[in-house]
Amino acid sequence: MDEIDNAVLAFLMHPLVHQIFWTVVLGAATIVISRLAAKALRHLLNMDSNPLPTTSIIVNIVRATIWAVGASIILDSVWGQNSNAIITALGVGGIAISLGFQDTLANLIGGLQMTFMGIIKPGDNIEVGSEKGVVQDITWRHTTIKDNLGQIIVVPNSVISTTSLVHLLPANRVAVPFAVPRYKNAADEKLSMDELADALIGIARAAAEGVSTVIDGPKVFFSEITELGIKGTIVLQIEDATKTSLAADAIVRAIANRME
Repeated sequence: MDEIDNAVLAFLMHPLVHQIFWTVVLGAATIVISRLAAKALRHLLNMDSNPLPTTSIIVNIVRATIWAVGASIILDSVWGQNSNAIITALGVGGIAISLGFQDTLANLIGGLQMTFMGIIKPGDNIEVGSEKGVVQDITWRHTTIKDNLGQIIVVPNSVISTTSLVHLLPANRVAVPFAVPRYKNAADEKLSMDELADALIGIARAAAEGVSTVIDGPKVFFSEITELGIKGTIVLQIEDATKTSLAADAIVRAIANRME
């Protein structure tokens, strides 16, 4: 029994066991710190006073920095390895490695540029080439956007940074052009322009509310008078951006039914 105890004690006192133990302890501490820092950073980024966009790339940079510091501490204090020498060696080989990761580096740099320069941020409605939709997130490699059909589109950051980018109007904005005659009221009298605008606002609101909650508008903008009647545009914003087409259709149908 004493021999077993001595063997176990000798095993536990072995320097390699100590190194493995402290590696696990410091590694676990690094994981906990990185998660707490990421959680705190997301909370700060979600604050209204925060000037930076709420994107994954910022959180990932902080997380990677914490991991790098944790790895450096483990190498220096536990394994006795000079992290500076390792970094220098990696720097020498980094030139060759970077040649094989040009696309990855281009995406990373593009993501950082878009994030810190405020070119795009989550919630923006954009068009890149033939793709358009609302920005969901910006990671170190790509940007995800959601189109009107609810499909998630993944666009490499390097493509966005080198392609013409169009900032579209808000995705939940509904604009319906119209051409209507001068409505008459119950007394068979022609409505004034203000009364006509109020009538169109009431029709548009009722029709849009049947599809999604109206959060702004409707507003009526008259543009010209023609032989077809008075032309203009009804503009409003609804809560559900995926139902803008349905809301526009409902408004057109409601105005058409009113004209009959």
